[in-house]
Amino acid sequence: MAQAHGDYYLPQPSHWPIVASTGLFLSLGSVAAWVNDIEIGKFGLLVGLAIIFFVMAGWFGEVIRESESGLYNDQVDRSFRWSMIFFITTEVFFFAAFFGALFYTRVFSLEWLSGIGDKGMAHEFLWPNFSEMWPSSGPAHVGGELNTMEAWGIPALNTLILLTSGVTITWAHHGLRSENRKQLIQGLFLTFALGLTFVGCQAYEYGHAITHMNLTLGSGIYGSVFYMLTGFHGFHVTVGSIMLITIWVRSIKGHFTPQRHFAFEAVAWYWHFVDIVWLGLFIFVYWI
Repeated sequence: MAQAHGDYYLPQPSHWPIVASTGLFLSLGSVAAWVNDIEIGKFGLLVGLAIIFFVMAGWFGEVIRESESGLYNDQVDRSFRWSMIFFITTEVFFFAAFFGALFYTRVFSLEWLSGIGDKGMAHEFLWPNFSEMWPSSGPAHVGGELNTMEAWGIPALNTLILLTSGVTITWAHHGLRSENRKQLIQGLFLTFALGLTFVGCQAYEYGHAITHMNLTLGSGIYGSVFYMLTGFHGFHVTVGSIMLITIWVRSIKGHFTPQRHFAFEAVAWYWHFVDIVWLGLFIFVYWI
């Protein structure tokens, strides 16, 4: 249990970070095994995700107990806010790397492979029949024939869902600030319900893409970038929905006041970030 000493906060040694690291390492290693057709990768991924969700439940519960017992002072509140800012900043750069890969592929690599520019000299020796075109399954169609994902369908619906969820969580925040707990609870419920609906729609979209469009991780650069960007975003929506459910339950139990509600604000920041990333995905992955 952590302790507060005057202006300083002294967390006690915790086993949660190493357990979380183990779950993440196992999950990523299992995904690498799975995409290389090693069957145990599927089982390892399930175990890794189970560990991560176990850590979330245990760590969240510990922090909630510490908060409700009065151990967190203003200094702790400031440190939490800065920590969340730094965390979201790392997430920005995480997605920026994948958007950068998409930009590099579309603007530079395809031109070079087509013989355009000073780095396209090998075109006539390696892939003389390759022409610049996006979406692409790669030179010599290494990813096979595929159909691309249209923007005006489930992606457009999911965009509307996430934008609406940004409104509902803001409405819930106004309810909290005005001491309207009913509005707070209803707004949070609508927000995570919309988030779970988004995940369900994306799962359906993936199933259709894999079975009817031959769009997989192995479908060349287009398939790889599509699933990496949308898949990681879907994982973030899932995690965000779990956090929303957590603060929804806390709100029902009477936690949070208009003066002290950082946990709510942290989740709201994270959710708005997820909304903004999806707008970029919709424009640059689905639409353009």
